[in-house]
Parts: sequence; C-alpha cells; structure tokens
Amino acid sequence: MTTSESVREYGDVLPPWPAETLSLPGRTLHVRSAPTTGEGEPAVFIHGLGGSAMNWTDLMGALQSRCESIAVDLPGFGQSPPPRDGDYSPAAHARAVAELIEIRFGSQPVHLFGNSMGGAVSVQLAARRPELVRSVTLVSPALPERRPRRTNIHLPVISIPGVGNSMMRKYLTLEPSRRARATIDLCFADSGRVPEVRWEEFADEVAKRDGHTYLADAFLGSLRGLMATYLDSGPDRPWQLTRRITVPTLVIYGRHDKLVNSKMAHGVHDAFPNAQVVVLSDCGHVAQMEHPEEVAALWLNIIGRPVRSGS
Repeated sequence: MTTSESVREYGDVLPPWPAETLSLPGRTLHVRSAPTTGEGEPAVFIHGLGGSAMNWTDLMGALQSRCESIAVDLPGFGQSPPPRDGDYSPAAHARAVAELIEIRFGSQPVHLFGNSMGGAVSVQLAARRPELVRSVTLVSPALPERRPRRTNIHLPVISIPGVGNSMMRKYLTLEPSRRARATIDLCFADSGRVPEVRWEEFADEVAKRDGHTYLADAFLGSLRGLMATYLDSGPDRPWQLTRRITVPTLVIYGRHDKLVNSKMAHGVHDAFPNAQVVVLSDCGHVAQMEHPEEVAALWLNIIGRPVRSGS
C-alpha cells in the first residue's frame, strides 16, 4: 500500500489491497492481492481498457471467504510497464495473465474474472489454456457487436491511426480529476453511488498514469488489438473461442451500460456451452464496482461451492 493510500480516511470503504511487483520470465506485472479468510480457491481478476487492479477492490473483499484473489494491472496499464514485445492484443494480454497464474498458483486452475476488455482477454485465456481455468465470470465483456451505438462510437474512431493519436493528445491535456469524472460518468449507471474516497482514488491514479510515457501507446495499442478481433473471420475469432469454453461461466450485463449493449445477453447462451447470463436492471458497465455485493452473491450462488476439507 502506498503512503497516500495509507493516510487516506476510508471509513467503511475498503482501501486498495496490498500491491507488489512481480518479475516474470517474459514481463513485469504489478498486482494486488486479497488473502482468503477461509479455505479459498485461487481467483484472478482482469480489468478493462484504461482500468487497473483497483477496479476489483470491493468484489475481492466480498469474495474473501471463498477466494484467494489476485488482480493484475495488464502490461502498460496501472503500474505495470509496457510489454517488451509491444504486443497489446487480447491474446498477448492473455499470455501475460497465463504466465502470472503459472508462477503464482502452479498447476492449480483459477476462477477467472474479466470486465470489458478484460472479458475479451478472459475468453482468449480460457479457450487457449483451459487447464488454467476453473470457471469464468465476465462482466460486460467486450465481444464483437454488429454495429456501434451513439454512446460507444468514439472507440472505433479513436482506434483509427493518426486520428486516435491526435484525440489522445488532446484528451490528456484535461485535468486528471476531470478525466476521472468523465470515466465514472460513462461507466456507472449512477455516479452518485461512488464514495468520495473512490473519486479521490480514481483521480490520483489518473494523475500517476500521466507520468508514464507509454500511456497513449498502451491504450491505443490495446484498443486496436481489441478492434482487430471484431473484424477477425478466422477460426480463432472471439465468438468461436467462446464455444471452446466448457467450464462454468457466468456473464453479467448492466441494463444501462453505455459501452456494451446488454441486449447481447440474448445470444450468449448459444455462444458458451455452459453459461448462465444475468442482466442487472440498475447498473452500468462496471457491475463489480457499482454493485459488488450483488455480483458476489450471484457468483456464490451460481459458481461458488463450499471447499471440503481434504478435497
């Protein structure tokens, strides 16, 4: 925990989980860990585009009795340095997380959680490395849609080379607090639910990222990598990968999500062999942040099982 985190008054709100930087054979990753309060099973949490491990603070706390949790800053995000090979594709991010799982948990499969782009990364990982995954939980996963909507049309526009770079340069001139507020307003159905201390966290994190020279490259590279999967017509396109995921799967959408259309829930049952789908009526793009207790309850009821001694 950093000094600014330790002196901040959190009251009844959970502070960020302790952080560490791990040197892996092919990369360096910054992670936050929540130890289990019971005989928990390993769980790994993957944030979305522009997010970080801190997006999972409350859900990790709500699942402490059942999970030994690690939330990762993907390469180039949060406090993780960029990938050495410059590859920001969902498949490359999935390889980074696979490496983390192998180093941290060995041969023990994990409960995998992914939000937005982290959902796309989770699909890549679960389909390509099934031996590492015990279950999959996707919160507003960024999977291909037929056409963008008014509220998310800026993403494919930003991904255009040249245009995106210019837009990012202009966006980064805004005050960190203003950018944090814009992100929260976009991702939450009701930003009034965000405690004041979380507003401060978000603004501080945005300001810290401004010191990273690779900030724009990581965001644009990951966005372009994600958009490329939307156009993929090959055997490893996202909706084909979902058919390979046979472990228990929970997919959660928010009715008021401005970035991922909750109507996609109708087709998810056909795409995943073993999925249950839930649409939260009063929720936006980040259900794990807006309604962490409800997401935890869903997971415990649908996927979580008591750990038996000696099993």
